[in-house]
Amino acid sequence: MAAVEKVEEQLASLRIAKRSAPSEEPAYLLDIDLSRPAQSENSQFVAVSCSNKSIRVYNRETLHFLREYSSHPGVLSGVRFARACDNAVFSACSDGTVKCWDVRSATQKPVQVFSGYPSNVFISFDINCSDLIVCAGTEKVEQDTFLVFWDARGITDCASSAKEPLGVYSESHNDDITKICFHPVEPNLVVSGSTDGLVNVFDINKDNEDDALISTCNSDSSVSFIGWSGRDYKQVYCLTHDEGFCWWDTAQLDTEEPITLLRVLDVRDSVCTENQSLHYMVGGLYHEKAEKLFLIGGTSTGNIHLISCGTDGLSLVGTLSGGHSATVRSFCWNLADESLLTGGEDAQLLLWKPRAVERSLTKKASLKIASSVQKRVRVHNSSLKSRKK
Repeated sequence: MAAVEKVEEQLASLRIAKRSAPSEEPAYLLDIDLSRPAQSENSQFVAVSCSNKSIRVYNRETLHFLREYSSHPGVLSGVRFARACDNAVFSACSDGTVKCWDVRSATQKPVQVFSGYPSNVFISFDINCSDLIVCAGTEKVEQDTFLVFWDARGITDCASSAKEPLGVYSESHNDDITKICFHPVEPNLVVSGSTDGLVNVFDINKDNEDDALISTCNSDSSVSFIGWSGRDYKQVYCLTHDEGFCWWDTAQLDTEEPITLLRVLDVRDSVCTENQSLHYMVGGLYHEKAEKLFLIGGTSTGNIHLISCGTDGLSLVGTLSGGHSATVRSFCWNLADESLLTGGEDAQLLLWKPRAVERSLTKKASLKIASSVQKRVRVHNSSLKSRKK
């Protein structure tokens, strides 16, 4: 219990350490990832997926802007660094490819392009923990929706050839595949989430899709975020576009015990934030030291709520304020130094550290912006309507 209390205390003590400088072309910051350095060094790079269809790379400690990659006219969705090669960054593109760039290079040309099939429009992707497999999810085109897989070996060889898919799964979802997340330590396990409400867990070592599908959990709503949690990461959880939360234990699949750990129809109604409102959810993070799952939500004015998950319900841990001036869209937790990166619709990238002191003397004014890409980005439903089971 002491470990949980210590972590909750640290989360509540997070303060702004750094802000990125305002960009010439402000954009919503939709996804964030940190490079994973060899051995125990600190990560060097932060990559951010932006609503202006670009990927921006920053220095991790100073938040100084380094370079930007784009794939016009294609829209880039999501951003991930390779695990073993901290200079390789990936993003999925609506042109039916997943692209990989070397962040040490200023050239716009990807070092690797993973090509899908002609009708594919990719809106989600991930790379497994061994850097061997890339998987991307498509929008629904006519009646088809696909999980497409590639062999990712050789990305560090800078051989800029297009890679053809290893294969596809096409039977397990029947609408847009909004999220894909490989298991943190088991390279053959992947979970996918969709607007069809299904959260599917696959073992990709199996010979075919039917055998690979280990479990199907139904969130009864469009999936906006998925992740793994629990000791040995045997649990999966999801958030939905109408701010619901579902949490399942896949270790109970072969037992008589119920698989559902917790289901909350609307997190906004169940978390008491005293005088502060909760307008939307952003995502979740599993804290290994505390063996605890936390959710991150916020307000339209930029406050960030940290929420603790237990099988008995959700509870507010703390609120980070004074940073963002508009909706927060993305975050990345760094377990190594207990820091948090956040990005928002105010075009700001912030680095939060326990008990940090910001050296800047000027507080940034509101930079909330209108984006032409907003129509492509799923907007959270902020009305507090009740939903039927």
